[in-house]
Amino acid sequence: MATGAAAGRGDDRSLRGRVAVVGIGESGYYKRGQSPEPEFKLALRAILAACADAGIDPRSIDGFASFSDDRSDASRLSAALGLPRLRSTTMQWGGGGGGCCAAVANGAAVIAAGLAECVVVFRALAQGEFGRFGQSSGAASVAGDMAYQTPYGVLAPPQKFAMRAHRYMHEHGVRQEALRAIALASYHHAQNNPRAVMYGKPLTVEKYDASRWVVEPYHLYDCCMENDGAAAVILMSAERARDCAQRPAYLLGAASGSGHRAAASPHNAPHYASAGFPSVAEDLYRMAGVGPDDVGVVQSYENFTGGVAMALAEFGFYAPDEANEFLTVENLTAPHGRLPLNTSGGNLAECYVHGFELVVEAVRQVRRASTSQAARSDVALVAGGPMVSPVSALIFGSEDTL
Repeated sequence: MATGAAAGRGDDRSLRGRVAVVGIGESGYYKRGQSPEPEFKLALRAILAACADAGIDPRSIDGFASFSDDRSDASRLSAALGLPRLRSTTMQWGGGGGGCCAAVANGAAVIAAGLAECVVVFRALAQGEFGRFGQSSGAASVAGDMAYQTPYGVLAPPQKFAMRAHRYMHEHGVRQEALRAIALASYHHAQNNPRAVMYGKPLTVEKYDASRWVVEPYHLYDCCMENDGAAAVILMSAERARDCAQRPAYLLGAASGSGHRAAASPHNAPHYASAGFPSVAEDLYRMAGVGPDDVGVVQSYENFTGGVAMALAEFGFYAPDEANEFLTVENLTAPHGRLPLNTSGGNLAECYVHGFELVVEAVRQVRRASTSQAARSDVALVAGGPMVSPVSALIFGSEDTL
């Protein structure tokens, strides 16, 4: 283990090894607007599947945690599930998909503090019911970042995130082939995953290169899908986790936040060409007591491939100027790549549930139950929401890592 191990162990204020994921669950995954069921029912399906996976009665749940303004109200979920008591409800503030890992950290903190015993963390999305996520509202006035962007036609996430990626690629000589490798790895893994929306739809170099530009440097296949679906995990204390049906995935580390003036307007952050993880990565490794060399598999949020290239460098897997050599399909694919990436297909090819499906896949890797199992999976890292503020990250580990 890395030299930071001592800092992560024996600290009463650390979450390391105190909480575990005991159950994982998903609804069906669909293209945007094609779910046959409403969003609330998708959430319930994922939660019930997670309970069944853990071998627990749903009425054992006494807390909920989510992010990205999830509409499935905790009190309504409590009533629908027949919970005898609701003790905790938390919602991660800001950052959109950057909160996917922070929501798990919030639920774990609730358990560590004794405020609840069994917390379900989830995200549900049905765009056919509520409209396309992130679509312009047509409001007569705008505020914040959009007040500086809208007059110039910068309306959509691909546009503003493309500018950050272009700057990064220019500063460090990152080639288009590096972004392409990220997309190809995600699609490669999706072909092994029957749950994936892009299962049976492989991506080739030729197909990627021929696809239309969305906004340079992003081709169509550099951009995440838009989907309907839900995913959930069940958290319990490490002591209780050992009595559940599945092999626990222990939370080794969690961190969220952003650096100095990361959300400065307009596009005026001091570290503009950044995914936002330098300070988060430092806190994460310190709590987990591991370093980059200990991590065997990564699930990194890909709203766009450029953010992944930045994020992996900021977590210390390579220096920015080494991106072209590191980001190859061979290095990023399971089982024997140097760093298998997004092994269920991720946001690009499995399903875009604002990154929460990445948390589920990290647990599968630790359990050694993935459809694209990495050779080294005792330590699995999840990175949530590059290029937003705040971002968040998790590290899960097997019992052998405690």
